[in-house]
Amino acid sequence: MKQPSHHFQRRLLVTLIATLTHSLAFAENAQIPDITVTASPTLNAQTPNAVVIDAAVLQSLRATTSDTASLLKNIPGLNLQSGGGVSNLPVIHGMADDRIRIKVDGMDLISACGNHMNPALSYIDPTNVDSATVFAGITPVSVGGDSTGSTILVDSSKPEFASAGEGILHKGEIGGSYRSNGDAYTGNISATIADEKISLSYSGSTTEANNYDAGGSFKASGPAAAGRGNLDGDEVGSTMYESTNHSIALGVRHENHLVELKVGLQDIPHQGWANQRMDMTGNDSTQVNLGYEGKFDWGLLEARAYHEQTRHEMQFFDDKLFWYGNATPALPSDGVPCVPSAGMMGCAAGMPMDTKGENTGITIKVNIALSERDTVRLGGEMQNYRLDDWWDPSGKGMWPNVFWNINDGERDRYAIFSEWEAEWNSQWLTQLGMRYERVEMDTGTVQGYNTTSGQYAAESTAFNAADRDKTDDNIDLTAVARFTPDTSRTIEFGYARKTRSPNLYERYTWSTGGMAMRMINMTGDGNGYVGNLDLNEEIAHTLSATFDWHDEAQEKWGFTATPYFTYVDDYIDARRCSSANGNCGAANQTVTDAFVYLQFINQSARMYGLDLSGYYPLAENSQYGDFTATAMVSYVRGENRDTDDDLYNIMPLNGKLAVVHQKGSWNNSIEVELVSKKTRTSDVRNELETAGYGLLHLRSNYQWKQLSLDVGVENALDKLYDHPLGGAYTGQGKTMSGTDVAWGTQVPGMGRSVYAGFNYKF
Repeated sequence: MKQPSHHFQRRLLVTLIATLTHSLAFAENAQIPDITVTASPTLNAQTPNAVVIDAAVLQSLRATTSDTASLLKNIPGLNLQSGGGVSNLPVIHGMADDRIRIKVDGMDLISACGNHMNPALSYIDPTNVDSATVFAGITPVSVGGDSTGSTILVDSSKPEFASAGEGILHKGEIGGSYRSNGDAYTGNISATIADEKISLSYSGSTTEANNYDAGGSFKASGPAAAGRGNLDGDEVGSTMYESTNHSIALGVRHENHLVELKVGLQDIPHQGWANQRMDMTGNDSTQVNLGYEGKFDWGLLEARAYHEQTRHEMQFFDDKLFWYGNATPALPSDGVPCVPSAGMMGCAAGMPMDTKGENTGITIKVNIALSERDTVRLGGEMQNYRLDDWWDPSGKGMWPNVFWNINDGERDRYAIFSEWEAEWNSQWLTQLGMRYERVEMDTGTVQGYNTTSGQYAAESTAFNAADRDKTDDNIDLTAVARFTPDTSRTIEFGYARKTRSPNLYERYTWSTGGMAMRMINMTGDGNGYVGNLDLNEEIAHTLSATFDWHDEAQEKWGFTATPYFTYVDDYIDARRCSSANGNCGAANQTVTDAFVYLQFINQSARMYGLDLSGYYPLAENSQYGDFTATAMVSYVRGENRDTDDDLYNIMPLNGKLAVVHQKGSWNNSIEVELVSKKTRTSDVRNELETAGYGLLHLRSNYQWKQLSLDVGVENALDKLYDHPLGGAYTGQGKTMSGTDVAWGTQVPGMGRSVYAGFNYKF
């Protein structure tokens, strides 16, 4: 199915916004309850080891970001690994990316990209998020699987129906925001029409931004090469983005049964990457998601079937170029065809990279109430994933054949689980679970640009002759207990054994060519990677506890402490590659001040840390309103036990202190974000150290009937800082060769940004 162009989608969205805006005059009599924003805790535990983000908090954060992962940033122990403007990765207790299971509207979405530029949360816009739940400690087997860390559940709104005798329900929402840094704007609209049985809704969003500026110059200004990459010293190259999302949902309700069909479309015509050598120049996705929920005398039945297709493209966007030799390059944006010369020098019309992913899944889960005390959850899942990753010839050494990075990649999962939850009395609750998964992986034969001679031919021949059919049998176990001695104290503690099989890129990428390895990088460290057919699955053992003190109503004050410890067998880390070619030679083994070439390998690792969070009233019912202090502190340590090296991208000690003020419809906050210096870094990757810093954020929200207004300033003092999880700066110039991309520069965080947003419900 061919998707509409992004120009058509944008025109459609603008037309819908204009139409519904015109209809606002007829919506004044709509009976919509007011929203009350309070200064009570923003994070509430509602199930064992779960943190549910308050809906009001989700709404207030929408104006500050176009990245859904950023909505989770106030969860203790959660940080963000920098990616594209709508594609940051959540990091929880030192684990990120595939180590965290992320479900969007019940779908397990897989990143179809060697750089993981299209992670699961990039497929839902922040304005479309209705609820978010994070299992940061011990994850129940009913929501876990194929991961060694946490689980994140993000959902859009469920179907709404008219009440009995109400007639036809009409409702909608329109909003927009602007952020000064990067000249970023967003627009969103949604509408629902429903009777008592059938509900039809639409939601659409669009966002676009230019490069953002750091808090000061972090590099030299001027042109990088051939007039491109001509950026000021404080401009962070390749951070521009544009994204449009549409979703149509049909819900049918009959008594205690609900069926919902959602169809989603995404178009990202470009998204720059400051810590990758390529940019996203296209990401088109189609999602079909069918869900059922039925309530019976014996319990609840849930079932879901989904299919998602992704067509992903990478190239060099405006701030980057590909340049070999001394000849003037043919730039991708020029549209100049490239005909290789006899010596194949100076001819490289960029480097097209294409990916196609197909993801089909089925899940079934039953909740059986055996008694007032006992609940059993049983379920099964199936997921079939197909991936093709190929690079068309474009000149220089990249010709005359298509380079097949992954050809007919297969990754299929089959899982069953059982979970028993018992509420023994008012003080004790326990949960025991077991999950079995079978992961089957395979791939077809591959080839390099040159199929008859040279390094590519030799390596592809060896890969094609190897046994590529892999099967993992994985077991997950969880045991959790909650003890509530009285109305002001709760203790949760437990153990989990969790397993993750390698992804297709970790297992099946095969070439040690310098260019080919630089294209496999899921961490943004600037290094090159090659896969490993001999990888085993990761097995993580986690002990965690949460101590929670609060007032009886859990509204005025609270303090939470969560210590944890994780040991991982066969942790997939990296070692310097070693082979006959120059990239993996002797120099690659010892260099400490340059980018290097690495191979994925199983080693052992451990992570341990502590999360602290709390809130306390400073003043209540004063003539100036209510004032509440909030605080959050997180520390994590990650070590490779085989090499005594530090794990990569571990956030240093960090915290947030805030004063929240509420008076009537006003809700204001002053927040200080503090991060210590980062000195424990991954030697094998030549990871950079970063200095400590402090940031000041000012935010204000006003609620008036159906209208919500948000204004604020992020990084109000325009502080220049290197983000500890920002990765290596490769955002401009000749990113594949030459001197424009030099080791030693970290991607800086965003400088001062003033924002304003509104949301109107009708």
